Amino acid sequence: MSRITQVEVFPVAVPFARRFVLGSGAVGAPGAAPDQSAAVIFVKLTTEGGVVGWGEQRALPSWSYETAETMAVIIRRHLAPILLELTPFDVELFQRRAAQRLSPAVSNGFPFARAAVDVAMHDAAGKLAGVPVHALLGGKVHDEIPLCSAIGVGDQDAVREHALQSSDYAAYKIKIGGDLDADTAAIETAAEVAGDKPLWLDANQSYRPAALKRLRDRTAHVRTIHCVEQPVPSTDTLAMGRLRELIDLPIAIDEGSFSAQDLARAIRLDAADLVVIKVCKSGGLRNALKTAQTALAGGLEILASGLTDCGIAFAAALHVFSQLELALPAELNGPELLTDLYVDGLTITKAVATVPTAPGLGVEVDEERIRAESLNLLYR
Repeated sequence: MSRITQVEVFPVAVPFARRFVLGSGAVGAPGAAPDQSAAVIFVKLTTEGGVVGWGEQRALPSWSYETAETMAVIIRRHLAPILLELTPFDVELFQRRAAQRLSPAVSNGFPFARAAVDVAMHDAAGKLAGVPVHALLGGKVHDEIPLCSAIGVGDQDAVREHALQSSDYAAYKIKIGGDLDADTAAIETAAEVAGDKPLWLDANQSYRPAALKRLRDRTAHVRTIHCVEQPVPSTDTLAMGRLRELIDLPIAIDEGSFSAQDLARAIRLDAADLVVIKVCKSGGLRNALKTAQTALAGGLEILASGLTDCGIAFAAALHVFSQLELALPAELNGPELLTDLYVDGLTITKAVATVPTAPGLGVEVDEERIRAESLNLLYR
């Protein structure tokens, strides 16, 4: 049944259209020298019948432990041998064998690398079956996904300019970085521009409970703040629980929950009100849905996000989130932050993305460009 016969990996330093900074560090900026360790990894799977599946995930060492180097090595040396024994439909078997080979321990075992492969398997499987990926997952509930604008850490002028330019978006995600004065100014500035649109604060682990309490006291007059995401270090689940008692805002867990098991632990510890789901940190599409089901069973609401996905992973996220009820518009920020995408076939109108319906991921990949821009690094 169309066994996988070839696995190719292409690291590409994808250019940014906007400067984007998180509480844990810079992601990218226009004209900046490419950071090879933070390159996007594209994966191409080819079956014995010539059907191709594409996957993609960004390496972001400032956010997680995987780099472009480790992702490429993991895929080429450890995941490719598993894939060459399987068909694109053997996703669960792939995940089990990958977990056995990579010993997940307290992590789910190089999830970004596994997610890139998982997306490619779903793309190929959908093409072989003649159905869109969302049909493989049980079918979509929503035809469209409203998007949330992502505003990086910056001064008031930068925040105001970005918010004004993103007026089509139904919500704003404001990155905060641990500086009380700067973060207060950014929140107030964004609120002034956003009007009654919800604000989603994201600290990316840059706060401690007492400092966040002070930030909340300073911004209590801003009535549109919906929640604050991962304010404390990802390993400090107990501090997340303490924060729920200290402040009057819902707390979302992100870096502290990579898997359904992570989330189950957080729920047991009463550490969160919402969970941010990303295909990359989940290790794949079905794993993301397992986390979503764990959230619903535990009474948590769901937020959708990505890591500046440049087309392929963006489409994959649309298929996953098309069957979930989200607390806020999805923060899938690649189309907003990158110079352009590496696919055709996506429809985004006034910050609302249409879920693709063609077989597989439903997009056409610019393979020629990916091959031309692929980095010639030592780990090949």
